[in-house]
Amino acid sequence: MDMKLEVVPLVVSDVDQSIAFYSDQVGFHLDHDVQPGNGMRVVQLTPPGSACSIVFGIGITDPESKVGAVKGLHLVVENIDDARQELVTRGVQVSHVNDMGGVKYAYFADPDGNSWALQELLRSA
Repeated sequence: MDMKLEVVPLVVSDVDQSIAFYSDQVGFHLDHDVQPGNGMRVVQLTPPGSACSIVFGIGITDPESKVGAVKGLHLVVENIDDARQELVTRGVQVSHVNDMGGVKYAYFADPDGNSWALQELLRSA
């Protein structure tokens, strides 16, 4: 049985601010921004090269969900220094690279505190 993680819902406080952050600063592709009615709004963005997207909006998450509650989502990159520098150039506050011996990490968060890790797996030849 195959199981594919394809969409991760985030709770955000300002949909337009989140679109700007993820699209303009982090470089995710805006897949869709639709308003099907009844005050609902659905926004989906996908990291470059990823099969998994994020989704947020109005009326799509449990009302009990807390803004910024998603922690530790990983974006796996080939070169963490290049990825970090690109994000910094786009205005994202990213931690310094931490080499854990075989895996490197750098961290950032969206305006609501949902947190992300850039991860580079060191591969042997």
